[in-house]
Amino acid sequence: MVAHPDRVMIFDTTLRDGEQSPGCSMTRPEKLRVARALAELGVDVIEAGFPAASRGDFEAVEAVAREVQGPIICGLARCNPDDIELVARAVADAQHKRIHVFLATSAIHRQYKLNMAQDEILRLAATGVARARELCEDVEFSPEDASRTEIEFLAQVVETAIAAGATTVNIPDTVGYTVPDEFAELFRYLRKNVRGIENIRLSVHCHDDLGMAVANSLTAVVAGARQIECTINGIGERAGNCSLEEVVMALKTRSAFFNLHTNIQTNRLYPTSRLLSSITGQPIPRNKAVVGENAFAHESGIHQHGMLKHHSTYEILRPEDVGLQRSHLVLGKHSGRHAFRDRVKALGFELDELEFNRVFEEFKALADKKKELFDGDIEALVLRAEGSAHGPWTLAELATEARTGGTARAIVRLAHADGRLAECTATGDGPVDAAFKALEAATGIQVVLRKFEVQAVSEGEDAQGEARVYVEYNQRTYRGASVSTNIVESAARAFLEVINRIELSQAGARSQKERATAATAVTSA
Repeated sequence: MVAHPDRVMIFDTTLRDGEQSPGCSMTRPEKLRVARALAELGVDVIEAGFPAASRGDFEAVEAVAREVQGPIICGLARCNPDDIELVARAVADAQHKRIHVFLATSAIHRQYKLNMAQDEILRLAATGVARARELCEDVEFSPEDASRTEIEFLAQVVETAIAAGATTVNIPDTVGYTVPDEFAELFRYLRKNVRGIENIRLSVHCHDDLGMAVANSLTAVVAGARQIECTINGIGERAGNCSLEEVVMALKTRSAFFNLHTNIQTNRLYPTSRLLSSITGQPIPRNKAVVGENAFAHESGIHQHGMLKHHSTYEILRPEDVGLQRSHLVLGKHSGRHAFRDRVKALGFELDELEFNRVFEEFKALADKKKELFDGDIEALVLRAEGSAHGPWTLAELATEARTGGTARAIVRLAHADGRLAECTATGDGPVDAAFKALEAATGIQVVLRKFEVQAVSEGEDAQGEARVYVEYNQRTYRGASVSTNIVESAARAFLEVINRIELSQAGARSQKERATAATAVTSA
């Protein structure tokens, strides 16, 4: 019998099937970074690659096997001796190792790809698994395109693989063709009609061509599968694979239904997802389940009102469970008064009803022009600022100097509304970095730069460039923007706009506090 029948093993194939996705190829050092992250995540099996595909793939599997401890390290092989022996060599140094052999079984593949009869498929499956078992105690067999294989023949193939020594049998929906009810029936048929199936672990491997990879995988688990093959961010051939983060959080969130668990450290899901995205250069869609930017963001006024009362009104997952700090109430044109009032209070402002109504109307007008409003925008509204924050600092002069291979230098001269003048010099990695540091030194305000963007707003050699900066200061987000034909000047003015917003907000907060103190004194008197 399979040990731990209440646990679902997570077989990650990001480095093999995932890497086969166009644009997602990785170097050996990048594969090692991902493999280490997967080990920290707690996956049970890492399919590190297909050693027969290339010398580089062999060496990558070998490196992962040698350097990554904890999970089973697996390599993929066709049902031929050369492939199988290459995998055995590649995973030889692994603490725990597995050879995964596959052979296409559907009528379509037999006719058009292999040109083989059923009896030849059975023979190859038996000899391939047997050879793998001679080299490794842990052997997985996959009948490729199982979901489109005649069900009686599929049962024969699975039974043959078990008799030859397979310890795990995977049932792939290779082209994402099946649907949940049909897939569940296939698993029930195999469990009822295949001798020895109770002694091995059943696995499932689904693709997302019709958008059902996660649903089909979960259905297979209900029907008896105890291993799910999946990838981070769902990357993979064509439309991708079953998404690891989605299927894991489904099992965790609906544990009362499934009565199953995994060994995944779910608070590592978000950072692992972001690591893979940065390595492959493949952005994560905003609306991606579990790890997308909008997964814990709320803009609708009705939803925000509910969230302010209790998170469970509109969130079935907690952001902390996947590695995020908090949910985000996005202030935009759909936001209501409750969310806006809550954000104003969080920023340290107390408004009477008349002031609040005025600012809320200005907020709505601005929200019609902008997709998202940041804390700095809200503070500017509260302080009766219109558009960008003007003053108290103005840029009187900016001079920069940069040479190839050398350190850049910037000099800034600023004038303050109270009559002060400030001049500072700073060095940096480039003229923009040097200018930012000089502005911080001159104003005495140190911020954390989160994002810096530049884009052309017109055409030609004299095109204007818009610089945008996003910074964090005292756990609040500020945004500044400026347009100029001089990119460095544009960046400096955008950065100074942020500093002005911060200084204005500090002044406003002090004024609010002084008024509150005065009111308290009058009441006491």
